[in-house]
Amino acid sequence: MKIISALQHKYGLSEQGARDLMKSSLACALMDITLMLPVGLLYLLVGDLLGGGIDHPMAYVVCVAVCVALIVAVSHLKYNKQYTSVYVESGKRRIALAEKLRRLPLSFFGKRNLADLSSTIMADCTAVETGTSHFVPDLMGSMLSTALVGASLFIFDWRMALAAVWVIPVSMAIVMASARVQRRIFSREHQVKLSLADHIQEGLELFQDIRGNSAERGYLGELHRRVEQVEQRALRNELLLAYFVGAAQLVLRLGIASVALVGAALLSSGGISLMVFFMFLLVVSRLYEPMSVALINMVAINAMNIPCERMDAIMSHGEQSGANMLTNSGFDVEFHDVHFAYDADTPVLNGVAFRAKQGEVTAIIGPSGSGKTTITRLAARFWDVSAGRITVGGMDIAQVDPETLLSLYSIVFQDVTLFNNTVLENIRIGRKEATDDEVLAAARLAHVDAFAERLPQGWGTLIGENGSELSGGERQRISIARAFLKDAPIVLLDEATASLDAENETFVQESLSRLVRGKTVLVIAHRMRTVAGADSVVVLAGGRVQQQGSPAELARTEGFYRDMLALQQDALGWSV
Repeated sequence: MKIISALQHKYGLSEQGARDLMKSSLACALMDITLMLPVGLLYLLVGDLLGGGIDHPMAYVVCVAVCVALIVAVSHLKYNKQYTSVYVESGKRRIALAEKLRRLPLSFFGKRNLADLSSTIMADCTAVETGTSHFVPDLMGSMLSTALVGASLFIFDWRMALAAVWVIPVSMAIVMASARVQRRIFSREHQVKLSLADHIQEGLELFQDIRGNSAERGYLGELHRRVEQVEQRALRNELLLAYFVGAAQLVLRLGIASVALVGAALLSSGGISLMVFFMFLLVVSRLYEPMSVALINMVAINAMNIPCERMDAIMSHGEQSGANMLTNSGFDVEFHDVHFAYDADTPVLNGVAFRAKQGEVTAIIGPSGSGKTTITRLAARFWDVSAGRITVGGMDIAQVDPETLLSLYSIVFQDVTLFNNTVLENIRIGRKEATDDEVLAAARLAHVDAFAERLPQGWGTLIGENGSELSGGERQRISIARAFLKDAPIVLLDEATASLDAENETFVQESLSRLVRGKTVLVIAHRMRTVAGADSVVVLAGGRVQQQGSPAELARTEGFYRDMLALQQDALGWSV
């Protein structure tokens, strides 16, 4: 059905979620109609009283009991359809977003900050959950029940019916006409809220640097300014929306006056009976109540457009895909005329071509910004190349599913990500099914035992968010232990020993030499001590391969490698 498909796209629902939304809307309409039953009962009671008395009073008692029972039953049905199913759907939506994020290329995350994504997964999902449980069903139910009741009024008297219903399309038109204005103000409000969230998150992550540079006053001043922006924007928006909703509700209330005036005129001329006039007054007193709430819901639903579009931007984003089978022959990693740019106007790699052979260590060196880290990210298909191709054992990695491809890689990057869990469990990330003995063996190879056994609870110590309880070198050693545990045939190292002191660097270098034996190794390094042990060196500059060869060959050739070697030799003689 087209309406089901439209609801799925509009509110990011599953097919079952869209069907449940339709059912909850029908339940809301049924609730509105059920609440009209007491009005009908009152109409019959007044008719009997004016006709000379109540012949069967118990009949009214029974009718009241039936009305109460129906209202309770329909209320229970409405609650289950309107809320329970929506909360189930909200859980599915969050899981679907998480699954989608897992399949997206890392280029997507490079263009979205963490506060923005967190806001989408948490705040936007909550906004849509609230909208689809409270606003959308009530609006659709109110429109349906009002249309049914309004159409039935024409059976009694078309003139009185027109007097009753003309205000409904006019009031709705006022709110709908303001949709463009609402979108603009909601968009601005979202931007200032996101700016505030981004500033708070930035402060939490960098508070050590803020305090270390005595920048607290400036940070808090900017925080105060952004909080004031959110407050002022919220107040301004509420006031502006009140104009539209207030005007629409005022027009809606004119319906009672128009029914009274038209009814009085028709009654005085004999055009309608007193009971018909009374019936219309009773009906319109109840008819406008759900529509008054619906006008407010229309504004709330317009506010949902922005979070819905933000979620849709994630769900409709292209995924990295490929075959789930590996067809490589060996583990040589080769770049074939690779071009890449994070932004179209700023190329990072321009025709890079080299081969990292299996069983050899290939060092990537070059000045800052030359594309060294980009090389390792592309090799693992964290991003896809703009042109050219990358192969592993002759297999084009662009044709392989990213998760399948990553089974070939052990990765130790300079930026280590740890979880607020135990030391053992953080290492076990390298291979989830590993036994404790296997994890401990990998940990000892990376010299994690040197500090882990001194922790308060030893290997079972929680290390804090992103390893906040550990030093930089200790965090790096856990990352290296993961690589030992995974024991993949291709190893990517990005300044793996950068955070280690001289003593620990010696230990870890020894361990790494065992890790990389017989494997394809790509290592980014600035220390010539690390580069000197490589089998091959690739020198990048300006996004191109400027030199390539063994350390001994490059040391005899004029260029960046020999210059760096000389500079670091000179640095050994520096003193303070």
